[in-house]
Amino acid sequence: MSELVYYDLKDTPNVRLSLPAQMAREMGRRIVAGTFQPGELIEDENSLAERYAVSRVVVREAVKILVEKGMLSVRRGIGTHVRTRNNWKLLDDDVMAWHLSAPPRKQFLAQLAEIRLAIEPKAARWAAERATDEEIQDIQLACDRMAEEQGSAERFIIADALFHKAILHAAHNEFIAAIEGVTYSALLISVRITNKDPRENGASIPFHRDVANAIEKRDGAKAEKLTAKLLEDAVRRLNLEFGDDPVI
Repeated sequence: MSELVYYDLKDTPNVRLSLPAQMAREMGRRIVAGTFQPGELIEDENSLAERYAVSRVVVREAVKILVEKGMLSVRRGIGTHVRTRNNWKLLDDDVMAWHLSAPPRKQFLAQLAEIRLAIEPKAARWAAERATDEEIQDIQLACDRMAEEQGSAERFIIADALFHKAILHAAHNEFIAAIEGVTYSALLISVRITNKDPRENGASIPFHRDVANAIEKRDGAKAEKLTAKLLEDAVRRLNLEFGDDPVI
């Protein structure tokens, strides 16, 4: 699943990246993937400039971007080293998106699932209580789109993400809207693992439709309960993929 899908879901403007941003992206991907390990010193400025065929100014700016994201630390006389994950700005859009290019990490998936289970059922309840008629229509239309796109794995995943996005926005909570990237990252990574066969996509549509109908009927308690059930089923399917080593 392309990182571009994540940025599209976040409505991030599609602008041409500067050279420092391009270099930071490539280095960031390697850090997320574990190519550069926590505590490891990365190459010096001259070596990086030669490797990426850029100037030292570009290298310095790229490193600065990753320092701001909490992924690198620069110490004079020692060098630049990779910081541990607990220092990363995990909610940063780039950091979230870079996880799509990395091999799936079970612990990361587990943490995403826990956050979704803690937040999204409540968001569905609030959507049932607060959504405008237009927002409810958007939720139902997103569900319709899932049914239309079930023959394509990638388009179905995008439709699925748009369904959850519509609910999060209909909850009318600025903090929930601010961390919607957690939902997109979780969906784009986990569904890539569990929905390998497009023929299986349709199985989850009735669960989504039930949630949409509960929100339309303004039944907050039912919407919350059904959303929890929907997410628990997603975790169950992930656990089946991991076998004897479940996600959560």
